[in-house]
Amino acid sequence: MKDFITAAVFSYPHEIAILKHLLTEAGINFYFENETITAIAPLYSHALGGIKLKVHTNDLDTVKEILKNLEDSNNLKIV
Repeated sequence: MKDFITAAVFSYPHEIAILKHLLTEAGINFYFENETITAIAPLYSHALGGIKLKVHTNDLDTVKEILKNLEDSNNLKIV
């Protein structure tokens, strides 16, 4: 997709479950590259470069804030 860039990289599908909800709730257009193959074969994740969160360049600052808030939260953390 044109003008979409990698905002973050994750190793395993369970790391993106809550993030998907937060991005959808914020109205952010996104997709996860390599999500399907790593769900089927988790050990391929590192070989493929991980699960890449792709967002439009205009949404990058908002996405970075969402990621920071998720990481800083005492209740929910990306492991």
